[in-house]
Amino acid sequence: MHRIGTSYHLPNGAAVYFDTGVIEIATPAIELERGCVTRAARSLWEGIRFIREHLDRWGREHNHRVRLQGFSTHYNVSVGDRTNGASMPKVRRLARALVFVLPVPVMMLGTNRRSTGVGVRPRSGRIEVTADFTPDASLMIAAGSFVAGVVREVGQWPPAALRRLRSDMPVIRRFAPIRHTSRRGWLANVGCYAESPFACDIDRANWITTRGTMSLRAIARRVFRRFARPIAAVADAPALGVIRAILNQRGATLLSLDDRPASYDDVGARATLSTSSMAAGASDSPLARSRYERVVCNAIQHRRLRLAGDVCTPTAVRGWSRVVFRRQHDGAQVVVPFDVLVDRLTEWERG
Repeated sequence: MHRIGTSYHLPNGAAVYFDTGVIEIATPAIELERGCVTRAARSLWEGIRFIREHLDRWGREHNHRVRLQGFSTHYNVSVGDRTNGASMPKVRRLARALVFVLPVPVMMLGTNRRSTGVGVRPRSGRIEVTADFTPDASLMIAAGSFVAGVVREVGQWPPAALRRLRSDMPVIRRFAPIRHTSRRGWLANVGCYAESPFACDIDRANWITTRGTMSLRAIARRVFRRFARPIAAVADAPALGVIRAILNQRGATLLSLDDRPASYDDVGARATLSTSSMAAGASDSPLARSRYERVVCNAIQHRRLRLAGDVCTPTAVRGWSRVVFRRQHDGAQVVVPFDVLVDRLTEWERG
């Protein structure tokens, strides 16, 4: 299903964008609940697999070898409730506070030796954390779960508590974030530190922070301990296990390798979503499709639904939260929010 410009919905509800030599895949909106980031990763990797299969087919037909090189991952987390998103001034204040807290844990969980920065950007009703693409799905899920838990927790704090965040957490001395390179926001890049945190010994206690001298791993561990409960509210058991293994021990992390793995340069061929239960999506599985995912899938399959007594056919998904229907008897457009349609899923899927 066409979205807007050069973007289209994929069969699983994700969206693909073609933008100046870059292929972007965006997951559909997914409810914030336990396992939500694992669902998002499944959607993303299904989209990657779909693109990979079509590129391979094109390559065979034209005698070319086509590779996908992983570039970046953007973790978007809504702020506020589903009826009243946070105001833009509040989101900006939140993003400014989070750029002093989130970069080091995200570095540990989802970056590599060649990485250059982690960003935090305020968007309408949400926070966007930008980092490298991570070809290991388990690390991507761990990083996303960490981000989602912290953003949702801190996003509910009053202004006074938000101002205390930097003093409560270990912040590296003289760290000063710069303006993000794209859109508004802030970036913690290599130039913001006395040495590159991506190239250092992550277990050497040589970082002077507001809470004492610590290693990079110890800084991330302190942040995790402070936000362990809200992170556990959105992370499933495997994701929590990965976070704890990396932060509480000398666990495997891409920053402990000598160089960036080769899988970054052939995504989909060497890097796949290997957890079978994650890809199953069965209705009785703990990782069944989320309600929002099911809404999008019904829409792009043009499944009809009776609305206010009239049979209506989905024709488009508008933005990330509404479906456009065409009313059968007069052809008029009817726009319905996801939050209304989730209550009609059983009827809609039954047909």
